[in-house]
Amino acid sequence: MFERKRILALLMVSVILVASLAGCTSKPKEDTSAPVDSKKEYKIVLLLPGPINDQGWNATAYEGLQLVEKDLGIKMEYIESVQQADFEAVFTDYGTKGYDLVFAHGTQFFDAAAKVAPQFPETFYMVINSEEGQEPNVGGIGVREWEGGYIAGIIAAMNTESKQLGAIGSFPFPVIAGTLDAFEAAAQAHDPSIKVTKTYVNSWEDIQKGKETALAMAEAGADVIFCSANQVGLGSIEAAKSKGVKAIGYISPQNEVAPGTVISSVTYNTPGLFKKTVEQLINGQLKAEGTSLGWADDVLDMQWGDDVGQDVKDAVNKAIQDLKDGKIANPYKGQ
Repeated sequence: MFERKRILALLMVSVILVASLAGCTSKPKEDTSAPVDSKKEYKIVLLLPGPINDQGWNATAYEGLQLVEKDLGIKMEYIESVQQADFEAVFTDYGTKGYDLVFAHGTQFFDAAAKVAPQFPETFYMVINSEEGQEPNVGGIGVREWEGGYIAGIIAAMNTESKQLGAIGSFPFPVIAGTLDAFEAAAQAHDPSIKVTKTYVNSWEDIQKGKETALAMAEAGADVIFCSANQVGLGSIEAAKSKGVKAIGYISPQNEVAPGTVISSVTYNTPGLFKKTVEQLINGQLKAEGTSLGWADDVLDMQWGDDVGQDVKDAVNKAIQDLKDGKIANPYKGQ
């Protein structure tokens, strides 16, 4: 009798042990260490108004594409020289294809993006250099260009002998007009007797038009030329070199475009804008609003020329600090 009870007890222990082991292996612990979207293949495209070898605005965007691939491991497509007449069609095409994110590199893309975006709520359209957004899927992220123009104005004012400066813009959009107005305001704050001739060439890519415009300014007495118009700026630098006057590089490092002619370059950390936006996409943080960044956000920088005096550097550095501290207001008053 005792032996029978001992056998039954052993059998019960065995059953409990097997059941316990089964319970431990039937539901393996879930691995939550990997992010939800770690294996998602994002479809992202960059639309450019010009070529990636323009040594300016479009070149910096291509650098952003490369930064996203290097740091985030995400490949982006790109299309160069998209014409304004094709904006809506291209936006529609990528929305139809179900792209996650469409970058449009320039404020001129905004109206078309705002028109097309409502048809494709699953695609986010991000317009670089726009300070506007539109619910639910159009955003803008850009540089406060007027802050860059202001610094360029100080450099020009401290390098002119004729007290005549030339400022060339692409189109009189607020962001471009504000940049030229800031250039003028800074120059005249340094020396009220300085005169600034401002001209809009109604183009982003007409290098010859930039050259002709800058030549006319130099012949009229301007001895420092500034240009905010993408590829057009290369023409203005070429003209400055041919006339023996000075130029200020803008957006990308342009000192080597014409050494001895380009005094210094006010540069943009445009690649950082692209990385920031893609990180927001991955984290589900994209917002349909406009964001504007400046010197205080480390998206503007200086590439100093070899012959720039310490007095110029000191004046520029003081102005940069004042801009960071909000002591200088945007002089643009609108059209």
